[in-house]
Amino acid sequence: MQRHELKPKTKRTKKILRGRGDKTAGRGTKGQKARAGHKIRPEIRDFIKTLPKLRGRGVNINKSIQVKPTPVTLEVISKAFKANDIVSPTTLVKKGLVSKVSGKLPKVKVLATGEIDKALIFIDCLTSQSVKEKIEKIGGKIK
Repeated sequence: MQRHELKPKTKRTKKILRGRGDKTAGRGTKGQKARAGHKIRPEIRDFIKTLPKLRGRGVNINKSIQVKPTPVTLEVISKAFKANDIVSPTTLVKKGLVSKVSGKLPKVKVLATGEIDKALIFIDCLTSQSVKEKIEKIGGKIK
């Protein structure tokens, strides 16, 4: 096979000129569609632009994002547990004093309301200073 024997795979198309001197180049006359690099905005974009943007936190601007700990009083704990028992979020969930938050163990805060008469061991529980004093006074521990 030689060079003069090669044939093109597709036929060459000849550009057809329209108008005198090809002034409009087959684009009609004037307007956005006649211009080079013309782009017509999609209809859906006009619809999207009318939708409101999600800015800030809206109605719940003063609501905290952090998960608040579940409060449990000393009075309820002293009724549910025996002496030298371990008090933790898992044991509180098992006893039914606290419920899970979206399938996870909640943070628990022990409140000083009521009196405690047994020595208990507190693990992974948030406590205030007055609760610490009451627990340590009886002989309990906070870890």
